[in-house]
Amino acid sequence: MIMHPGVKLRHLRAFAAIADEGSLSAVARAQGITQPALSRTLAELEDLIGLPLFSRENRRLVLTQQGAVFRRHVHRALQALDAGAAALRPGNSAGVIRVGILPTAATRLFPLVALRLREIAPELLLKIETGPHTYLVRLLRDGQIDLMVGRMPDAGEMAGLAFQHLYEEEVVLVARAGHPLADLSPRDLLRQVPVVLPPETAIIRRPVNEYLAALNLIGLRPAFETAALAIGRGILAASDAVWFISRGVIGAELDRGDLVEIPTGVRFLSGAVGLTYRQSGAPVPGLDLLMQLAQDGAAPHG
Repeated sequence: MIMHPGVKLRHLRAFAAIADEGSLSAVARAQGITQPALSRTLAELEDLIGLPLFSRENRRLVLTQQGAVFRRHVHRALQALDAGAAALRPGNSAGVIRVGILPTAATRLFPLVALRLREIAPELLLKIETGPHTYLVRLLRDGQIDLMVGRMPDAGEMAGLAFQHLYEEEVVLVARAGHPLADLSPRDLLRQVPVVLPPETAIIRRPVNEYLAALNLIGLRPAFETAALAIGRGILAASDAVWFISRGVIGAELDRGDLVEIPTGVRFLSGAVGLTYRQSGAPVPGLDLLMQLAQDGAAPHG
């Protein structure tokens, strides 16, 4: 179905604001217009669309199923338009989004999100930084990146930051295909082969340490520490070492059969993956669009 030609930009901006706030009165006050005028704009949009976009629940406007779908597309469209307008201003640097990517999101999730953003808003430049968790959190706090994608920071690191959950992801124990001791129990295996652990600065190191403690291996000394795919994959391919790493880092290797998973039998080796951003600061054109695309791209993980 083609959009009705009577739908104007003012209709879409009003709808997006109401969807975000859930209140006509709050949006009317923020925009300096009367509530009846805003209500008429919403009614016009629903008439032109031919579908109800909100239902009323306890004095709040709640998106209908159709409204929720429409909201995702409206937000993308508005972000793309704003980014395009910003790109037309000479010398303007607002068309840049600076993102920090942790290893768990670097191989599968974010490359697809970045390519999708390029399709929708090619005028936006993504500047991508990688590195350990503590390093990226510091960049985020200092305003040197606008968004961090990966594991949720610890509670003590969240002051002034917000986290948007995307999906849960396991930390897995992996070895090369054909490993001669792959059938052993994890405890016996870890006692006999070199072990690669995530760095102490990695957010996944703590649950791995807890798992080792549960196996009475708290004093186990790793042979190597890394969360880098190229390094870990190379070590495993050339030895009998095993590696604790987020599934997202080595998902393609598991799918191809280059690496195999050693079942740990526990559930606490998992954690939230999502988007971490500052709670305050100047808006970054295109950032909301990027975050929405990340949500869409993470949906298959849910």
